[in-house]
Amino acid sequence: MRALTLNEVPSAPAVAEVDAPMPGAGELVVKVAGSSVNGFDLSVTAGLLDGMMEHRFPLVLGMDFAGTVETVGEGVEGFTAGDAVFGVAMKPFLGSGALAEYVTVSAGYGVAHIPAGLDLTDAGALGLAGTAALDSVAAAAPQKGETVLVAGATGGVGALAVQMVAARGARVIATARPGAEADFVAGLTDADVAVVDYTADLDAQVRASAPEGVDVVLHLAGDAGPLVGLLRNGGRIASTLGLTQEAVEAAGVTVHPIMADPAPRSLTTLAGQVAAGELRVPVTATFGLEQAPEAFDAFRAGTLGKITVTCA
Repeated sequence: MRALTLNEVPSAPAVAEVDAPMPGAGELVVKVAGSSVNGFDLSVTAGLLDGMMEHRFPLVLGMDFAGTVETVGEGVEGFTAGDAVFGVAMKPFLGSGALAEYVTVSAGYGVAHIPAGLDLTDAGALGLAGTAALDSVAAAAPQKGETVLVAGATGGVGALAVQMVAARGARVIATARPGAEADFVAGLTDADVAVVDYTADLDAQVRASAPEGVDVVLHLAGDAGPLVGLLRNGGRIASTLGLTQEAVEAAGVTVHPIMADPAPRSLTTLAGQVAAGELRVPVTATFGLEQAPEAFDAFRAGTLGKITVTCA
């Protein structure tokens, strides 16, 4: 099969021919229709996970997938050949990813059925970013009327989180540069979103809208220090970037470290929200599998929202 691969790290990814996967017990082989690029994938190519996770070369990249079950392994229940599925390829090693024509995934974790109303392109960009956003918002638990600062609102996680926070009735302040970035963020939801320029005086801009500080920060990009300083006493910060309670000296601030958990229940919740029109997957660019290296270049260059890769 064709797949986006690495033969060493760090290195630039390239499309190559590799052996198609076979299902083990409890696994599905999925014929991949679509995937997407995530920050995790760039960390792998840069060698940042070398020594932290086993690397099996040639290493096939990619976490997100959407497609059709091709084969089911021994002992699989709840899935049959032909089912439309999506999720996140979760393995204890790196090397068997979803930026390929086929991928093997556990039938018990990281996969869910695609409901009517959710197309394959959106499904292939939803899993990792969607669960990171869902888990961040759930942990920080913004309430109606509270003010939430979303730092990193132009990325895939942030763009989904802005919508989720607004749906809870909270007031959203989102970081974005003026121009295309600000327009993109403002267009994510029908609710009013106050957009602040993170390249300027962030403190002054946020306090112009929230003089006593914000109730919640979603730390999805940037330095956590200034963001913690914008929280009122009793505020909460959810961080996908490794911030811990021990690293925060400010009293009265609760830190929620987040690692996306693509449990089937969470994936099903996200799929239902998109299918019902309650959540929009912010796909802004799509590449074919043979152009997947260009998709990585676009991600590095700061393309807004989600970048998808069609693999069929």
